[in-house]
Order: sequence, then structure tokens, then C-alpha cells
Amino acid sequence: MPRVGLFIPCYIDQLYPDVGLATCDVLERFGCDVEFPKDQTCCGQPMANTGCTVDAIPVAKRFIELFAGYDHIVCPSGSCVAMIRSHYEHLLYDEIEAGRVDRAKFKHVEKNTLELVEFLVDVLKVESLNVPFPHKVGLHQSCHGLRELRLGQCSELVSPAYSKAEQLLTTMPGLQLVGLKRVDECCGFGGTFAINEEAVSCMMGNDRIHDHEEAGTEVMTAGDMSCLMHLQGLLVRQKKPIKIMHLAQIFAGRAVK
Repeated sequence: MPRVGLFIPCYIDQLYPDVGLATCDVLERFGCDVEFPKDQTCCGQPMANTGCTVDAIPVAKRFIELFAGYDHIVCPSGSCVAMIRSHYEHLLYDEIEAGRVDRAKFKHVEKNTLELVEFLVDVLKVESLNVPFPHKVGLHQSCHGLRELRLGQCSELVSPAYSKAEQLLTTMPGLQLVGLKRVDECCGFGGTFAINEEAVSCMMGNDRIHDHEEAGTEVMTAGDMSCLMHLQGLLVRQKKPIKIMHLAQIFAGRAVK
């Protein structure tokens, strides 16, 4: 039974706590010994993305100390996992070289921090989810998940088509996965990009919504609640009927609200 440290991103903790609970439910269903370190804070991504790298360093060091003792660290957010796996080495280079960060702990955390879907597919080898979900579902594949974690095939690369999330969704009884015209296009969120480039961000988000509307999406899902939060804001303001749910909530069999 793998001992899993559950990392819940800031915005999920504050705004969408059920996503964290659903993640725990799914992991425990597949036999994981799940622990939630209560002293956890942030991975440091917001600071690093806005250029405040010095402020991100102590947060990253704290993350490593808190989670180094687990077999795996699982997080329902591709962007946070990408921060840890793709950017901690550069962020903490001087700290590691100076011995202020234990190299072995860093390497363990870097290697074993996984996004929920990739943990289910690649580590637990889950092949099917016997959880009914009788709805038309549109899958939004977020940029970090695709381009940094390779959770699916990117259209700019000449390679076989695949999607780890789609692989699991298609095994759920009653779930109909709709076909989108642009399966890997950005929603326009991008953290502070949505603030600094509001008009462009909203146009990109509306393009994604239009694609889902044409496909007949009833429930839009993704592995990043940040993308869904952006799209939900546009949907609610325009009084559109599409609902949003994180993949963890669908996997856990939550009802559509």
C-alpha cells in the first residue's frame, strides 16, 4: 500500500475544497494510505510566475521538507506538479549546491510528485473506473499538463494521439466524451496573464467555451481547477448551462450541481 502525501493547491483549498476531498476518496478507493500534512502551504508557483523567485525559494524548501518522507506526492493540479518537477531544480540550484537543501530529499520529491491522473495510470496502473456518470463530458487539457507533464499528445508534435485522462473517462459507464475541434487549445487563464491581459484572456476562454457548446458538452472537466475557474467565471456571467467539474470529482462519482 503506497504511502501518499496529498498536496492540495491554494486555490482548491480556499475555493474548491471538494476537489481535494474527491482526490482523497479516489486514492483511498485504490488502496492508498493517504496523509494530508497540515502544515503545507504553497508550491511557490504564483511567486515564481510573476518574477518573485526569491520569495518562492523558502516556500519550495518548506515543500520539500514536508513531503520528502512519502512514497509519492499526489496533487490534483498539473500546473503545481509542473512547477515542482520542471522548475524546482533551477529555482533551488544555489540552495542545493550550498547544502542548504538536502539533494537526496530534493531528488525524491522531484521524481515522485505526480498529478492525480498520471499517478492513477502510470503508478497504480488503473485501467478502468466502474463509476457511472451519465453525462456528455468535454475534456479541457491544460497547457502545463500537456506541455510539461505529457499527460496527452500535443498537436504541434508529430506523435500518436493519446490522453491519460481520456483513457480513464472512456471506461466510466454512461459517460459520453464529446469530440472537440481543438483538443489542446489554451483556455486563456495563465495565472496573472488573466489579470494583465484581461481582454485577450476572456477571448481565449470564450473560444474554448464555443468549441464545447458546438460539441454538446454538458459537463466540462480538466485536471486543473485554475483553468476551470476561469471558464466557470465566463459561463456564469453569460448564464450558460455548461457545468464544470474537476476530474477528481467525476472519478469519485460526485453529482453534477
